[in-house]
Amino acid sequence: MSLPPGFLDDLRSRVTLSSIVGKKVTWDMRKSNMAKGDFWAPCPFHQEKSASFHVDDRKGFYYCFGCHAKGDAVTFVKETGNLGFIEAVEALAREAGMQMPARDPQAAQRADRRTELAQVMDEAIKFYRLQLKTNAGAAARAYLSQKRRLNEAAWDRWDIGWSPDNAQAVVEVLLAKGISPDLMIASGVVAKSDNGRLYDRFHARIIFPIRDGRGRAVSLGGRSLDPNARAKYLNGPETELFDKGRNLFNQSPAREAAGKGKPLIVAEGYMDVIALSEAGFTAAVAPLGTAVTEDQLRLIWRIADEPVIALDGDTAGIRAALRVVDLALPLLEAGKGLRFAILPGGLDPDDLLKAQGAGAMQAVLDGAKPMVQLLWQRETEGRSYDSPERRAALDKVLRGHLARIADASIRSHYVEEIKRLREGLFGTRRPFQPGPRRSFAPPGGALASTRSSLLAQGTGPVDEILREAVILAILILHPGLIARFSSALERLDLTGDDHETLRQMILAGSELPDLQAKIQASAPHALDALLSRPHVAIAPPVRNTDDSAMAALCLAEEMAKLEARRGARREIEDAMEDMDGLPDEGLTWRLTKAAEALHKSDKSGPSDNQDLGEDRNALSRHLQSMIDSQVWIKKTR
Repeated sequence: MSLPPGFLDDLRSRVTLSSIVGKKVTWDMRKSNMAKGDFWAPCPFHQEKSASFHVDDRKGFYYCFGCHAKGDAVTFVKETGNLGFIEAVEALAREAGMQMPARDPQAAQRADRRTELAQVMDEAIKFYRLQLKTNAGAAARAYLSQKRRLNEAAWDRWDIGWSPDNAQAVVEVLLAKGISPDLMIASGVVAKSDNGRLYDRFHARIIFPIRDGRGRAVSLGGRSLDPNARAKYLNGPETELFDKGRNLFNQSPAREAAGKGKPLIVAEGYMDVIALSEAGFTAAVAPLGTAVTEDQLRLIWRIADEPVIALDGDTAGIRAALRVVDLALPLLEAGKGLRFAILPGGLDPDDLLKAQGAGAMQAVLDGAKPMVQLLWQRETEGRSYDSPERRAALDKVLRGHLARIADASIRSHYVEEIKRLREGLFGTRRPFQPGPRRSFAPPGGALASTRSSLLAQGTGPVDEILREAVILAILILHPGLIARFSSALERLDLTGDDHETLRQMILAGSELPDLQAKIQASAPHALDALLSRPHVAIAPPVRNTDDSAMAALCLAEEMAKLEARRGARREIEDAMEDMDGLPDEGLTWRLTKAAEALHKSDKSGPSDNQDLGEDRNALSRHLQSMIDSQVWIKKTR
């Protein structure tokens, strides 16, 4: 959102920095000179006893001589509240009584509507809080105090309430406040039955207000005390205020606590968050009746770089943790991770805190595992790997997980950690020793013939990247072939720079005649880098974009050769990885011959070393047979 010129200056002129900072610090009256707008206090950004934090009200700036924190009122609210810039401006505007500028008339209308719905929520919460203190709320009070061990001060801190069994009570109260039925329904507090009668959606439930990142009530959660209720917990529906997949319970207080250094804990439900916060773990949040969504995970990472997912130790809790692992793998990036604290004995945080106290909870958090260990545990726990086939199956599953990690640096570190865990599981393999140990290695090490073999000299993955580039270029320049080869394209394990970006654009733009222009507009650097490669530029389908039949033949050949080379390289790498020490010359000779055979077949294709214009019929027959047998599809063995 852009702010109009002069808005921030006007805002700063309406608030004094000392009044904003004074809510977070205690002024040193001996050192401060309030008459001159000169204030000193211990710094709120780092732990200290001396007053090294200086506020100059006349200039509107603060500075700490200890940690060197500095800024103005917006910066202070942003840093102490762990807010975004616009959120900090909005908080200051509320403090100053200023209206935030609307983007346009429609945006202003939507803002007014949201304000009206928020007022409905506030009125309903007031009513529910009062009901908790009446005779009608006696059972709810007993449950909160005896089973949940929450005192009245905690009820007030969390705005906990009680919706009476009378489903018309809140409707009547809201009508008396002049609130229309349309707004009641739109807020999610009230629902309409099939016969048109309005009723309280949450009647006969303990009420937990749900607030957004700015602290506004946007929905309600209700906990039934009836053991036969269809749903123990009930969340409000999706509304103009509330999107359950984009909000977190206790989001705003947790963000502020995390900004002060508290570890962010992600629990399963309201009561876990309340119990954690009341026990001192104030940076606690929970999803709202759903599994953690991608939007919620990104929101969690905006609050803290490495949150702890604290889930119940039962089967459902473990499943929930593993769903988060699957969700997070493709989203990982440097500095953004997850740790998992699985609670013992099927307990949830509330149970553990009541039974063993905050120390036990802290011990669980201290023992939180990094995500890679949970992933490894899922795939290996309770299984036996006493055969090559089972070990190969594990490797295949793990490679599939690792391939989903988009960040190349993180993927490489995961590969190293998985390799370390794999060695610990399988142990170190040693060569077969029938009787007394015999050395098959020649005295001078590997023979010269071995060192000079194609296996030892291997061309590496560069050739594969070039083939990837040719495949992508052909599809971009001949979009009519995309539908025919889309399945093969989706399965390709791309490794070249920007190749994944181009693949996604190709699949999204299937059969568009202007695909190249669209890619040029969206990813010019990637397309220019692709088409400027000499190996790509000389490819016949790139030079001649009018011959689709020839392009299809070349595409099939490139895919087949890429699959052949990549499959052979991986097989050799896997074999070499499992070897301990120098292999005997017989094994080396066999692998060398295999590599030579692959090399010869790769070089002997009819399109190599001759122009496609020469012997076109022979080429067509050869490549048509490759297309007919779909040789680019990896065959199972």
